[in-house]
Amino acid sequence: MNIVVVGAQWGDEGKGKLIDILSKDVDITVRYQGGSNAGHTVIVGSEQYVFHLLPSAVLRDGKVCVIGNGVVIDPKALLEEIDGLRKRGINVSADKLKIAVNSHVVMPYHRILDGLRERMREHKIGTTGRGIGPCYADKVTRCGIRMVDLLNPRVFADKLKDNLHEKNEYFKKVFNQKGFSFDEIYDEYTGYAKRLKPYVCDTALYLNGAIAAKKEILFEGAQGSFLDIDFGTYPYVTSSNTIVGGVTSGSGVPPTRIDKIIAAVKAYTTRVGEGPFPTEFDVRMDNEIRTKGKEFGSTTGRARRCGWFDSVLIRYAAVVGGFDELAIMKLDVLDELKSIQLCTAYRYKGKTFKDFPHDYEVVCNAKPVYEEMPGWQQPIGNIREFKKLPREARDYINKMEELVGVPIKYVSIGSERDAIIMR
Repeated sequence: MNIVVVGAQWGDEGKGKLIDILSKDVDITVRYQGGSNAGHTVIVGSEQYVFHLLPSAVLRDGKVCVIGNGVVIDPKALLEEIDGLRKRGINVSADKLKIAVNSHVVMPYHRILDGLRERMREHKIGTTGRGIGPCYADKVTRCGIRMVDLLNPRVFADKLKDNLHEKNEYFKKVFNQKGFSFDEIYDEYTGYAKRLKPYVCDTALYLNGAIAAKKEILFEGAQGSFLDIDFGTYPYVTSSNTIVGGVTSGSGVPPTRIDKIIAAVKAYTTRVGEGPFPTEFDVRMDNEIRTKGKEFGSTTGRARRCGWFDSVLIRYAAVVGGFDELAIMKLDVLDELKSIQLCTAYRYKGKTFKDFPHDYEVVCNAKPVYEEMPGWQQPIGNIREFKKLPREARDYINKMEELVGVPIKYVSIGSERDAIIMR
């Protein structure tokens, strides 16, 4: 069976834990979009691992990890991850990791441009400054440098010279910044190429061959559905397709080969950075849940904004994502609350919206319509059967399932690997 795991909110839903659990039963795990601007956190025993580019299944013996062509790769960041794992006793061999030959490479000028653009904007996007957006922009404008180009010294030199001729003029005349040295970048990146060459292959051929050989594959998305470049809260989104549709263009695997789609959803809602957030808590509640849920970005360390569960978001994500199952993450963070609210609709200027409105004015100013439910006010972290959860916790899960219209299969009640209930 080939399974896709996506986030149904603004990212940070706890996909890393879910992917880690599911990866033990598949042969291959594929990352299909995003870059080092995203992070998955996995806790194994007393050890915590944070991944930005590597699929988290790299922790499991005998599993193959693939970085698909839809990912933009910062080679320095990737090698730092590989070296960091090696220091902790985990060897990432060429048999264990495969990198798409046609994936695009994040260059130094992408990172600098990312920060300069953000500083000039009146309405900040909240970019991580990792160069992801500018790299995707170069991909679309057909001046990007791919992994296959990086491995060919002559092609790389030609493309880099051409790019720097344009980029350096842009940096000098628009931003009053000095340009980049060809020799410095060329020497640095050819060094990366030598180290990464053993991992690089045509991953589309590899994956489709594996499917033909009856291997099972798990596709992992980064970020969440409402950071999708097309369907998210634009312009406060990432630069790739985070929804299930990104799997095919980001891996070369046809949609007919996908058997199941699972969406990770927090029992509440968070988002990092700028952008509309209808169910956002007041300051006191925000601090309380952020502290309890350790809501700080795994990539940037930024504090996440927190709010009530928003079924308007999840219903829309389910429509464009075709979810078969939901995984409710971090339910235990709500253990101490006397009452819990769920957003069932938005209201703006006398009109009620049950479907997500893309109108920027509406989504920024709409007031949530809430249904209040009693909390369970007891710890649930040691429970492993759904029927043994407090009645109020079961009612809350059932209400979420009813509002979204997708069955809830998994309920996570802690950060550890085994702190999960399967219904």
